[in-house]
Amino acid sequence: MYELIICEKPSAAKKIAESLANGKPIKENLNGVPYYKITRGNRDIVVACAVGHLYGLAEKEKKGWRFPVFDIEWKPASEISKKSGFSKKYLSVIKKLAKEADEFTIACDYDQEGSVIGKNIIVFACKRKDANRMKFSTLTKDDLIESYEHKTQHLDWEQANAGDTRHHLDFYNGINYSRALTSSIKAAGSFKLMSTGRVQGPALKIIVDREKEIKAFKPVPFWQIELQGNVNKADIIAWHKEDKFWDKKKADKVMKIVKNEKKAVVDKAEKKQFKQQPPFPFDLTSLQVEAYRCHYISPKETLQIAQELYTSGVISYPRTSSQQLSDKLGFKKILTALSKQKQYLALTKKLLSLKSLKPNNGKKTDPAHPAIYPTGNVPNLSNEREQKIYDLIVKRFMATFAEHAVREIMTIDVNCKDEIFIAKGTRTVEKGWHIFYDPYVKIEEEELPSVNKNDVVDVKKIKMHDKETQPPKRYTPASIIKELEKRGLGTKATRSEIVDTLFRRGYVDGKAIEATNLGIKTVETLEKYAPKIVDEELTRHFEEEMEKIIENKVKSEKVLDEAKEKITEIISDFKKHEKEIGKELLDASIETRDELSLLGKCPNCKNGELHMRKGKYGSFAACNKYPKCKTTFSLPHNALIKPAKEECEVCKYPMVLAIKRGKRPQNFCLNKKCPSKNVEGDAGKEAKEIAKGIVEKECPTCKEGKLVLRGSIYGKFFGCSKYPKCMYTEKLGEGPLKEDFKKNKS
Repeated sequence: MYELIICEKPSAAKKIAESLANGKPIKENLNGVPYYKITRGNRDIVVACAVGHLYGLAEKEKKGWRFPVFDIEWKPASEISKKSGFSKKYLSVIKKLAKEADEFTIACDYDQEGSVIGKNIIVFACKRKDANRMKFSTLTKDDLIESYEHKTQHLDWEQANAGDTRHHLDFYNGINYSRALTSSIKAAGSFKLMSTGRVQGPALKIIVDREKEIKAFKPVPFWQIELQGNVNKADIIAWHKEDKFWDKKKADKVMKIVKNEKKAVVDKAEKKQFKQQPPFPFDLTSLQVEAYRCHYISPKETLQIAQELYTSGVISYPRTSSQQLSDKLGFKKILTALSKQKQYLALTKKLLSLKSLKPNNGKKTDPAHPAIYPTGNVPNLSNEREQKIYDLIVKRFMATFAEHAVREIMTIDVNCKDEIFIAKGTRTVEKGWHIFYDPYVKIEEEELPSVNKNDVVDVKKIKMHDKETQPPKRYTPASIIKELEKRGLGTKATRSEIVDTLFRRGYVDGKAIEATNLGIKTVETLEKYAPKIVDEELTRHFEEEMEKIIENKVKSEKVLDEAKEKITEIISDFKKHEKEIGKELLDASIETRDELSLLGKCPNCKNGELHMRKGKYGSFAACNKYPKCKTTFSLPHNALIKPAKEECEVCKYPMVLAIKRGKRPQNFCLNKKCPSKNVEGDAGKEAKEIAKGIVEKECPTCKEGKLVLRGSIYGKFFGCSKYPKCMYTEKLGEGPLKEDFKKNKS
C-alpha cells in the first residue's frame, strides 16, 4: 500500500517527486505515461500525473440538435473529443495506481481549475469521497516540502464547487446560445456554426459599443497658439494659457495682439518636486498589460509563457489576482539567489544593502496565491520571448523594493503683450526605482532652461494650430482584458482566451481591435431580440454568486437552478424571432466574409475583386466574377494569409500578408512574374549560372544534393535537389560568391 499523489501535469509530477524523495525517484512508465515511486521517511509514495482536465462536461444522452439543454454530466475527456484522445492513457494509469493506494493527495494547481481537475479524479477515477490537498505557489523544493508537510486532510471543496459551478454555467450558456444562433441561420436557409457564451457576448458588446462610438463621433474644431522662443541661450516652447480655443474669433483676437512681437518676458518660474512611488507587484492582468506595452506580446501568449516559467520552477504561480507579496516568502533569500545570475548581480547587491526589504504592495488580493515573483532558480530559457517575460517579472519584483523616484515639474509663465503662455517640463531628480525597472520605465524627460522673473525671451515664431477632437481609441488585446477585469467579467485565467475566441469567430479583427460587420450585427440583433445574452449585468451577477460559493454563503444548486430559469426564458424569447435573427446574422456573415477576404481589384478583368477562398487543396485567391473571369492565384499553405490592403508598387497587383509562427509578417506580391521578385546584380547572375548548370554548389546540409534554383510566390530561392528528402533552402546572395563555385567540366 502507498500514498498516491496526483499532479496536474507531468512536469509538476517530476518536480514533486524529486523534491519529496529521500533519495532519487524511481521513474516508471506505463503505456508511455510516466509516474514516480519514492520513499519519504517510512512512507512509500507514488506520484502520478494528469494532463490538465481528464473529464469534461457533456450531454447525458444526445437527442439531436435541441435546446435548451441542461441534462449534462462529467465524462472522460477522451470520450467527448477526439482531440482529447491522448488523455485516455493518463486516466487509465491513475485508475490502475488508485487500486493499490490507501491514501490520496491532490497536488494540482491551487485555483478553481486545479481544484476541479483534482476533485473529478478523486471522485470518478479513484472512487473516493475526499482526499488530502497540497497548496503551493511555486514548484521549488522548499515550497513543495512545506506544502506536503502541511497538507490539509480535505479537498478545498468551496473552491472546487465554485469551479464546478463555473463549468456548468459556461456549458449551459455556451451550448444553448450557440445552438440557438446556429439554428437561426439554418431557419434562414443556410448553415454556419455560430457561437457565443456567458462572457463572450458581453465582451463583444463592449467592443461593438466602442466601435459605434468611434463611427458616430463628430470631431469638434479647436485652436491652440504656440510660442517658440529663446531664453538664456536655450530654446523654449510655450502654449497659450487658454490651451484649447473653442471660438476661432477669440483665438484670432489673441493672434492679432501677439503675432508681430519679437520680445516677451518671464512672468513667473516655479519648481515643484514630487515622489513617484515604485510599481506594485504583478498580478496576471498587469503582467499581460505590461508585456503588451513593452514587447507587444499578446495577453494569451504572455500567460502561456508565464505558465511555462512556473512549471520550470523559475516564477511563482501566474494565475493570481494579488498585487501583494508576504514577508514569509523570504525576500533576502530570493534576491541572493537572483544575484547568481550575472545580469542581476549589481541590482540585487543594491537591494541587499538596504536596512529592510519592504515591497510596495497594491490593494488587490488573492486568497490562493501571492503576486507573481521570481523564485531565484536559474532559468533555462528556450527563446527570446521567454527571456523578455522573465526579465520583466524579475525587474518588476526588484523595483517594488526600491526607493521612490523624485521628479520635478517646472512651470514658466511667459508674458507677451499681456497674453500669458505657459511652458511645462518634467525631469527626474532621483531615479530611485527607475534604475531597477530599466528599460521598462517609459517616462518623458523634458527639461526647461533655468530662468528668473523678468528674463527676456526672444520670440522666434508664434503659430496658431488648427486641430479637432479625436474619437476614443479602439481597445488593444491588453486594454480589453483590463476593461473586462474592471467590469468583473470573466476570470484572470479566461479573459485572454475569450478575446482570442472573438478573433477566431470573425467578430473582431486587427491589432487595434475593430468589431467586424458580423460582430456589430450579432450584437445589434441580439440586443433587439434577446438582450440578456449580451447583458453584462447578468454575467456579473453570476460571477458574484460564484464568489459566494467560495465563501460558503450560497449553494451551487441554487446558482445553477437560477441559471437554468434565466436561460430558459431567454431561449423562449429567442425562438419567437428565430427567422428574423437568422436572416440578419446570415447577411452580416456574408458581408464580413467578403470584407475580411478582399485582396483588391482583379488585375485581369479589372471589373471584379480578388478574394481569398478555400478549396480542396488549400487556400487560393480568385476573382469574384467567376465564371466570366477565371483568374486565380495560389497562396502559401504554410502561413496564415491576410490581405495587406495595398498594391505592389512595381506591377500594381494586390499585396498579401503572410504570417508564420515565430517570424516577422512578410508582405509579398501575388504576381509570380513581378519584376520585384527578380534578383539583380551578382546574386542574380549567379542564380542564372546555377540554373543553366554552368556552376554547381553543394548542399551544405546533406552534402549529397546540389543547389538548384526554385521559385515560389515569395520569389526565387535556392533549394536542395534532394527535396523532399533534404529540406534545405537558401536566399539568393546568402551563400558563397561565384568564385567559390566549381565550374562543370563538360
